[in-house]
Amino acid sequence: MQSPVVAPSSVFATPPTEGSGVTRAAEVVPTWVPSWAIDLVAVVVVLVGAWLLSRGLVTLFGRRIARHFRRPSLTRTFLSGIRAGVSVLALLVILRIFGLKLGDIALSVTVFSAVVGVVLAPIVGSVISGIFLLADQPYEIGDMVELADTNRRGFVEDITLRYTKIFTLDNTFLVIPNGAIRDRDVVNYSAEDPRTRQSIDIVVTYEGDLDTARDRFERAARSVDGVIGGGPDIRVGAARYPAGPTCYINEFGDHGITLTLRFWIKEPYKLLATRSRVQTAIWEALEDIDVEIAYPHSHLVFDETSGELPVRQERHSERRADTESMRPDTNRESPADSSSD
Repeated sequence: MQSPVVAPSSVFATPPTEGSGVTRAAEVVPTWVPSWAIDLVAVVVVLVGAWLLSRGLVTLFGRRIARHFRRPSLTRTFLSGIRAGVSVLALLVILRIFGLKLGDIALSVTVFSAVVGVVLAPIVGSVISGIFLLADQPYEIGDMVELADTNRRGFVEDITLRYTKIFTLDNTFLVIPNGAIRDRDVVNYSAEDPRTRQSIDIVVTYEGDLDTARDRFERAARSVDGVIGGGPDIRVGAARYPAGPTCYINEFGDHGITLTLRFWIKEPYKLLATRSRVQTAIWEALEDIDVEIAYPHSHLVFDETSGELPVRQERHSERRADTESMRPDTNRESPADSSSD
């Protein structure tokens, strides 16, 4: 009686483990290797493959996307979307390895979304606002912006689907959710044209020479480094404005005449410093001209319509006598002293 012949492969053959997404290869995996180790190796292989695939796609399409959109924010968003898509694909494969089917995944995601929907609502709102920000293009990475409600200026460092990061001039970071920043007034100094116009109000007295004052103020602003001295008119919308400094008579006030000096700055990065230099030049220009800075003051004028103010004048001797008569006489004897005598 012949003994049954056992195939060599049967030594290593094991039935597939229920609940595992990876079936052992009978010719490769020995029987003593546990199933969880095979799953762990498969997960590591999927993660490494996803990382290599993500880097390869970013390297392949990164420059093309940057040349197509020409906006750093959109380029970063699309590259982040590629990485996120590869990560989601890797996660689905890993879940499949552990035996979770696509239908179970969809059901789990639905239940999870229903449970934490209230918690994720602000994040979803920020993501939607981020999509509108990227579509509307109110500012771009590298632009200098100002939050009108706080008067804080800075440079846009990053724009994501959830938040906008601003690097302030005080060397600090502001991370603002997109849902909140869309409800605020944001001034963009460098979106289209970095040239910015500034205005300074100067109140001078009525006795000064206005023509000389206006001319000297314009010359003072023109002499400051960073101020546009002249050239073609600057177009703002449908209007055009002089490029050089101009000084206008703004208002005849109670204490003086308000002159408004307008000038253009080449770059908005040092607004306060340039404005301070212009005001210093104006102050120095007042030294040799017949113009004075007005300040609040009042003149009292009395005429025949002002009524009468009674004034009494007394001599010094009469006033002294009246004063002494009002004092008590300490030398006068009292009635008790006179009766004792």
